[in-house]
Amino acid sequence: MPGKPTTVFRATLRPKLYRDIEIGATGTLRDLAAAIVGAFDFDLDHAYGFYGKLTGNYGHSPKKYELFADMGEGDPDDPGVEATPFAAAFPRVGAKMLFLFDYGDEWRFKVEVIGVGEKVPRGRYPKVIASVGAAPIQYPACDEDGEE
Repeated sequence: MPGKPTTVFRATLRPKLYRDIEIGATGTLRDLAAAIVGAFDFDLDHAYGFYGKLTGNYGHSPKKYELFADMGEGDPDDPGVEATPFAAAFPRVGAKMLFLFDYGDEWRFKVEVIGVGEKVPRGRYPKVIASVGAAPIQYPACDEDGEE
């Protein structure tokens, strides 16, 4: 009997800095956000969103999903992340979106579906299946003047 399906995402900060993450295929965008942030050893302590526009002004994306919508803020027509299945935003292998984490620091991850898989019995998901490059520090130390 085959296992349940999984989706494999690549979250890229820079060309040689990315994580490949395998996650159960029935997760939400909130689950995907938590997996990406965790894969880079960040804390999920800021607002975030997924945007169809990969470069430039993400606010003008024709397709966007924001945590603000779940908080009752932002455009009421935009869907949130809490209940939106990631399959709605990423319907096929090759689908890409910008994941913007922390609107102050603007961590911009290019997220792409790079494959599908099958859950391993008793496997733990999400899981990082490839890690390239050292993750940056989420909160670099500041000097007395608040400079990094």
